[in-house]
Amino acid sequence: MNTLHDAARHVFASDNSSGVHPEVMAALLAANGGHTDAYGADEYTLAFGAWARSVFGEDAVALPVLNGTGANVLALQAATPRHGAVVCAASAHINTDEAAAPERSAGLKLITLEHEHGKLVPDAVHAAARALGSQHHAQPTTLSLSNVTEAGTAYTPTELAALSAAAHEHGMLVHVDGSRLSHAAAHTGAGLRELVSDAGVDVLSLGATKNGAMLAEAVIALHPLAAAALPHLRKSTTQLVSKQRFVSAQLLAMFEGGLWRENAARANALAARLAAGLTELPGVKLAHPVQSNAVFVQAPAALLEPLRSRFSFHGAGTAASPARLMCSFDTQDEHVSALLEAAASLA
Repeated sequence: MNTLHDAARHVFASDNSSGVHPEVMAALLAANGGHTDAYGADEYTLAFGAWARSVFGEDAVALPVLNGTGANVLALQAATPRHGAVVCAASAHINTDEAAAPERSAGLKLITLEHEHGKLVPDAVHAAARALGSQHHAQPTTLSLSNVTEAGTAYTPTELAALSAAAHEHGMLVHVDGSRLSHAAAHTGAGLRELVSDAGVDVLSLGATKNGAMLAEAVIALHPLAAAALPHLRKSTTQLVSKQRFVSAQLLAMFEGGLWRENAARANALAARLAAGLTELPGVKLAHPVQSNAVFVQAPAALLEPLRSRFSFHGAGTAASPARLMCSFDTQDEHVSALLEAAASLA
């Protein structure tokens, strides 16, 4: 088949626009050929499970899945009883960008909370817990946190531990949407275990697609109730992959070594450089702190629209809808330089 897209084009619309890291592609080729057992009984999936136990604890149950929305729906179902509800930030991806999948597919009520730059605080969790015990209200039994958040900010291990403690005080389980957990780890300097097991997280949606994989996420359950439910929910959530070795091979390539941190750190560093350059221009200011691979800015339309037509990004550039520019694992210094030079000439 001929290449149908412009392989030289680089955009800042999303880290989902990027291709696949060469090491991940090589892992897919290495996993090809011959026959293995299907539906997760293959050597690659077993090896990924062993990796997860070595990092998150020997009781961790890790199931590879295909996409972030599926991971979140599966994880939340495993963590939330039928009478329960999920507490999350109003800006959370499960609330704003998953086409009501938690409600429609899993039948879960979402209780949204006010936040600052996408992040919740323990007092908000305590306030939500006041509904517990009332037969007239959905029971807040699960706290879902995004790390990084939809505002591109990262929770530290200390912040996560405080939120987990608040949730556990009220009998809630804690879920983390970690589609960009690697970027949070790169920003905070923490390890994956510090941001998950050591912080009291009960079930994790671990992302790889936005950081250089093709189609690869995982749900990792640490709490025994979620771990027991997870395998029995996966197929009904349409996330049981028959040729699962190809998903697991991607996850192994990403996480067994340091590729996950290397890719995320590079994207984060280029986002920081992009933010520094843009905020030197008149009329441009940050809407959120830059703590990952996302830059949110308020800026005049006269500056943004010519840039958008060339480099592609989302958001109007207003306080209500900041412009969002994303760096990817394959963003290069020259890509950032080209955007900043174009912006400077317009300013």
